[in-house]
Amino acid sequence: MRSPLIAYCLSKKAAAEDYPFGPLPIVMKVGGKMFALITTTAGERVSHISLKCDPVIAENLREQHDAVQPGYHLNKKHWNTVTVDGSLTEADLRDMIDHSYDLVLKSLPKAQRAAISQRLV
Repeated sequence: MRSPLIAYCLSKKAAAEDYPFGPLPIVMKVGGKMFALITTTAGERVSHISLKCDPVIAENLREQHDAVQPGYHLNKKHWNTVTVDGSLTEADLRDMIDHSYDLVLKSLPKAQRAAISQRLV
């Protein structure tokens, strides 16, 4: 059974699952660029999710939540790694996924963004 967070990432327009580092972590991409890096435990339970974030928002989230830390093995200014331990609601995590996806989508070339926005899924 797929984790609801993985399923949510894959529900984003043009989202693709990739395994460039081996079986773990799962890398979610849009337009060939990563928007989420997911570590799972046995049974596909998500233990950590790394997400792109506006630097000011990233700092605020780190101050407000112990589960939000600077990106593990990522640019710490632009990425947060979130421990999925129940301290943040699924709605909070979805908002963070949306923010990351939107940032990455906006960084794509205009023609590529337009092609993605015209896709049904």
